[in-house]
Amino acid sequence: MTSKTTSLEKKWIMYDIGNSAFTLLISTIMPIYFNFLADSAHISETNYLAFWGYATSIATIITAILGPILGTASDFKGWKKKLFMVALLIGALGCILLGFTSSWLWFLCLFVIAKSAYSLSLVFYDSMLIDITTPERMDNVSAKGYAWGYIGSCIPFIASLALVLFYEQLSLTMETAMSICFLLIALWWLLLSVPLILGYHQTYYLEKENHYVKASFLRLKNIFVDLKKNPKVLFFLIAFFFYIDGVYTIIDMATAYGTALGLDTTGLLLALLLTQIVAFPAALIFGKLSSSIENTKLIKICIFAYFLIALYGITLQQQYQFWILAVGVGIFQGAIQSLSRSYYAKIIPANRSGEYFGLYDICGKGASFMGTTLVSLISQVTGMMNIGVGSLAIMFFIGFVFFKKTEKLHQ
Repeated sequence: MTSKTTSLEKKWIMYDIGNSAFTLLISTIMPIYFNFLADSAHISETNYLAFWGYATSIATIITAILGPILGTASDFKGWKKKLFMVALLIGALGCILLGFTSSWLWFLCLFVIAKSAYSLSLVFYDSMLIDITTPERMDNVSAKGYAWGYIGSCIPFIASLALVLFYEQLSLTMETAMSICFLLIALWWLLLSVPLILGYHQTYYLEKENHYVKASFLRLKNIFVDLKKNPKVLFFLIAFFFYIDGVYTIIDMATAYGTALGLDTTGLLLALLLTQIVAFPAALIFGKLSSSIENTKLIKICIFAYFLIALYGITLQQQYQFWILAVGVGIFQGAIQSLSRSYYAKIIPANRSGEYFGLYDICGKGASFMGTTLVSLISQVTGMMNIGVGSLAIMFFIGFVFFKKTEKLHQ
């Protein structure tokens, strides 16, 4: 197996670099700005965290409804790239408009639109993995996508961070600085998408139908019948739903959680920047390890590590503890994402990748439906945010149990 990355693989990886900037924005600067808007409207810290969690959950519900339908439609010849571009443009436009609202409620509404479109773009993007590389290279290419996404997204993030931290010295208002940040991230996202849009061609597809909508719904119905006949895919999706839900809840709510605890904003942002830096070599290392160690074993290690991370979140009170948490997340974040994506791509039908990844991405990037709702509800009921975050350990435990069932079937 050659280790040299092909031109098409590089173009696919570049989109990971582009969209990862938006992911980093969601998990760092965006919650801080929402906290600023919510505080101006005299919303309590506990409710601020809960409202942010509910908005994330709504975006997930939208993705859960549209993802499988549009993913199924994307399997028809010529449709994957078109749908990918529509989702990309809506997401980028929503990102830009976020910088032009001073209402916390309108901010949440635009956030839901932008995040939903972003998540839908990943349905098509992830399913492109089958078209741009070979099965034996999937683990490594998927890992490179996440790795370079982490380190590459630091470029616009550092520029945005400088604006957020030093806007007064630059004679800017907080609102103006944020507008520039959102515009910068959107442009980065769009520009790094161009190579993939120009170079991608759908290799595996279904022939055209006369009635796309009807055909998509019929095939979507059939996939659930197929899952009963393929328990390996079914058990993996159940396991993935739980453990990746926990992973993305931690990513989406880390800054919101730290801010609500009253931790220093600058320290939080720098700690999350450290997460990106640590994730870069960690994802590449796990990608290399997959050539000599079964990726199912590596995925189990990552799930167990996140179980411990969630429990550690219960004790979080000091700034240095958040830094420890950031390093722990960085080590395993890229690995669990990339290995899960490539493992799934290997066990599904190639010409129905959009259809299957529509289901996959319900639980994938930006999902966090059960996780964010769980954290939000327990935080409000108990009045203790630490307990809410610690409850995510349940998600990882359930995910581990179902993945063990998947592993037995894999053998």
